[in-house]
Amino acid sequence: MLDKIWKKMLLGAIICFALGTASGLSTVSEIGSWYQTLNKPSWNPPSWIFGPMWTTLYIMIGCAIGRIWHLLPSTSRKSAIGLFIAQFVLNLAWSPVFFGLHQIGLALVIIIVLVIGIILTIKAFNQLDKTAALLMIPYLIWVSFATFLNYTIYTLN
Repeated sequence: MLDKIWKKMLLGAIICFALGTASGLSTVSEIGSWYQTLNKPSWNPPSWIFGPMWTTLYIMIGCAIGRIWHLLPSTSRKSAIGLFIAQFVLNLAWSPVFFGLHQIGLALVIIIVLVIGIILTIKAFNQLDKTAALLMIPYLIWVSFATFLNYTIYTLN
């Protein structure tokens, strides 16, 4: 039984990491060009921090969804997986909107809805598997910080 949960956690981590990486790589050229021209707050993190941070977060949330996926089918499990997918789609949409389309305001709307989606996902996960919910907390903290950063960049530009 334990063997299967680890396989699902590993698969979840691989899928989240691969999709997240694809979303990020699709806009990497803008980080060194357009993004550098924006007014940013003094507390803007250095660019090198984002890769390791997102790698860690994608692995953690992938493990979280793997744990939920491993549970016996139920209405609660189905809803939790649906919430996870919805918030993850928003996550994947943010980079192309912010960096690719240069739509800072629209990206802000997306990330605010993303934070709400993450909170709802954590709540749903917590009812099913506390460890899965806990694995989502650093993601919520980082995306909340990113929301404030997005808002600040929006107001400065």
